Amino acid sequence: MVERLCTAMASRASRVINLDRGIQLLATELIELKDKRDDLRTLLEQAELDGSRRTNEVQRWLARVEVIETEATSIIESFGQSRERSGCFNPSCYSKYNLSKEMIEKMKELSELKGRGNFERLVTEPRPAPVEEKPCRPAIGISVMVQKVWEFLEEGRVGIIALYGMGGVGKTTLLKTINNAFLTRDHSYDVVIWVLVSKEFVVSKIQQSIVARLGLPWDESEPHEHLTSKIYNVLKKKRFLLLLDDVWERIDLGDIGIPLPDEENKCKLIFTTRSMDVCSDMDAHRKLKVELLTDDKSWQLFCEKVGRMEILESLAIRTYAETIVQKCGGLPLALITVGRAMANKETEEEWKYAIELLNKSPLELRGMEDVFTLLKFSYDNLENEATKMCFLYCSLFPHSYCIEKEQLVEYWIAEGILDSSYDRHAYNKGYAVIGSLKAACLLETGEEETQVKMNDVIRSFALWIASGCGVNKGKFLVEACLGLTEAPGVKNWEGAQRVSLLDNGITGLKEVPICPNLLTLLLQWNNGLNHIPDDFFQSMTALRLLDLSFTSIRKIPVSIGELLELRHLNLTATKITTLPKELGSLAKLNHLNLLRTYSLRKIPGEAIAGLSELVVLNLYYSYEFWEVQNSESEYDVGLDVLETLAHLRILGLTISTVTSLHKLFGIRSLVRCIQYLFIKECEGLHQLELSSTFGYSELLRRLSIKDCKDLNFLVVDGENWLPNLEVLALHGLPNVTSVWKSPPRETSLQNLRLLNIWYCHRLKNVSWISSLPKLEAIYLFYCKALEEVVSQQEKLEPDSKAFARLKTISIRDLPELRSISPLALTFPCLKNIAVIDCPKLKKMSIRVTHESSTVPTVYCSRDWWEGLEWDDLSTKNSFLTNFTSN
Repeated sequence: MVERLCTAMASRASRVINLDRGIQLLATELIELKDKRDDLRTLLEQAELDGSRRTNEVQRWLARVEVIETEATSIIESFGQSRERSGCFNPSCYSKYNLSKEMIEKMKELSELKGRGNFERLVTEPRPAPVEEKPCRPAIGISVMVQKVWEFLEEGRVGIIALYGMGGVGKTTLLKTINNAFLTRDHSYDVVIWVLVSKEFVVSKIQQSIVARLGLPWDESEPHEHLTSKIYNVLKKKRFLLLLDDVWERIDLGDIGIPLPDEENKCKLIFTTRSMDVCSDMDAHRKLKVELLTDDKSWQLFCEKVGRMEILESLAIRTYAETIVQKCGGLPLALITVGRAMANKETEEEWKYAIELLNKSPLELRGMEDVFTLLKFSYDNLENEATKMCFLYCSLFPHSYCIEKEQLVEYWIAEGILDSSYDRHAYNKGYAVIGSLKAACLLETGEEETQVKMNDVIRSFALWIASGCGVNKGKFLVEACLGLTEAPGVKNWEGAQRVSLLDNGITGLKEVPICPNLLTLLLQWNNGLNHIPDDFFQSMTALRLLDLSFTSIRKIPVSIGELLELRHLNLTATKITTLPKELGSLAKLNHLNLLRTYSLRKIPGEAIAGLSELVVLNLYYSYEFWEVQNSESEYDVGLDVLETLAHLRILGLTISTVTSLHKLFGIRSLVRCIQYLFIKECEGLHQLELSSTFGYSELLRRLSIKDCKDLNFLVVDGENWLPNLEVLALHGLPNVTSVWKSPPRETSLQNLRLLNIWYCHRLKNVSWISSLPKLEAIYLFYCKALEEVVSQQEKLEPDSKAFARLKTISIRDLPELRSISPLALTFPCLKNIAVIDCPKLKKMSIRVTHESSTVPTVYCSRDWWEGLEWDDLSTKNSFLTNFTSN
């Protein structure tokens, strides 16, 4: 027994004695293992940059190395702490024995782990599915747009495609439809990647989405640069299609690691956005607007969501349902939301009530809060408060109402939303705001390029915002185009800042409202409105803008003199016969529009002389009695009074005597302000000199000359004639054989849009119009000697750019007319041709090509149509469906 005890003690003592050397061996083994691990990590990192993923075997080995490293380090540290102690049989000796035993076991583990670190394969190649399906219900009305996207994708030089449109229009649905189509469609992309960006996007979140889609390893602590390189190294070897949904600002593709899609790598990027500016910022090669649904598709979608055709087809409900669909303005999200809300409505009263809610309180209709919340993102993203206010201002007009851009800008200036200087900078700024609102898809182009309009749902949203999100509903009193025959009761006016009752059937304003906070009052286009009480304006002391245009008022209330804050007064096309002298009290008035006030006969001098801040005065087709002495010995306004208006910049005038015309030409300060000039019945006027030395070349926009029997031609000098002239109307000029004394230069009349010539019986042709780049409409009526529109002497080429923007040609009672143009031209924008009583005109002079998107509609007699001569049968056949007999 003693012998066995001695043997055991000797063995343990030997282990303790060799501990020092063993620790050194353990440390060496650990260093070799760590070196092997670090070398392996370097290889892995390089492989992972190319998109490979480490095998599970390698991952487990590395994890085990981390554990055993910790344990071995602990043993080495414990040895260092016990080294100072000595002796075999004291307690520390037992500790050293245990330490020795752990060391031997750990060395064995280290050796085995190091041996297992030789791998046949370190990584696996990621193989993500080419396409991942996105949940998406079948969509209505997007097939044409889907087809257009396929066409874009086929274009080799197209790398980046933008899909833009207002919130709720279906951009995401369109993008999902495109994504899912690749599940069944043959394609050559290695991978289709979908990423939701959203308004508050973060680059790292986009990277994480891409990394996950590619099946790459990723760690939250991984540096941005490392992740960028990883994505780039993978995608540069793939032919990818990247779909980015809901982009709100420019995304730096390189910062994410996305190779720029181009013709060489054949990769593509499609993104959706609400902003045209983002399309440009992202350098999109093609832009596709996601359009609102047509009427029939809107009805189809609405019916699908209501789901009860027996109700929708009933006579009692159908009309109300169609009205509701119309109020949704073709916006899919609104149609879906309202359709669901109406799914269980069965009575006529319920459907009527829904229409009332959509008119006055759309947010009370179930689900509409979600629609408005979506639209509010676009509103909140507008660049500044002025732009937001301009947007809200558009809601004063009826839904889908075409608003003239110029009128809108003038309103904004008058309201002080924009710079109130009325200079070109202020107008340019206003047009820039309109551009921003169109780019944000909150406004649309109207029927003409000079107009804009607001979608029904967008307008309802704007009125909701204007009311403080429903908190102050009386702030905007808007009941435009609702068929009213009486104005709302005066109680409704009390807290209003803006009142719009335009385009109704109101005939009289019987009550006098108390509304000291009122800033805007729009009453235009109430054609039957013929009476306003004398004291109607007495409490509107804050009013800045008053529009009474296109009403039938004959007298302006004397209380107009109480509107001391008024900046803008529009009396266009009213039936007033005189201006009240009280008008002269409006010292802050900047804009007075009396356009087409044909009945205006009397303007007291004091009514104008007191308007010391007047910037715009328009008397085009209006007051003409500049040199007539009043029989009642009252002082009427003369040109000399206008000369005293120190701030006048824009002037429209009607002149009816040569004396007045000569006097006007002698007042340089007035001539240089003229933008609109109507000259009528000037006997003895043989030629009209529009010399650039008088300043005509700078501002004149509209020139109308009527019944000047002695006039022979117009005389213009200089290189660049009348650069801002937009409309030229010549009526009843029997001695004019040529409009201009000398032919216009190519750089002249560059902005002329409309030419209107009537009863010019000696005029042979108007060949000079072929060089006008912006001409949109030609009206030639009752010119007995007119033989050609463009003379045969003009040298036109078949591919000439002449009439590139012409939309309308209307010709009537031209008995000698034989030709429109010496060559058949393409007229790419032409929409309408009207020909009446032109018996000698046998050819249309229009060439239809394969590139022609539309063929113009022809209005003419059947006899004339059947007598036409055609150079080729295909052109005739193209017109057959567009011929309308009158």
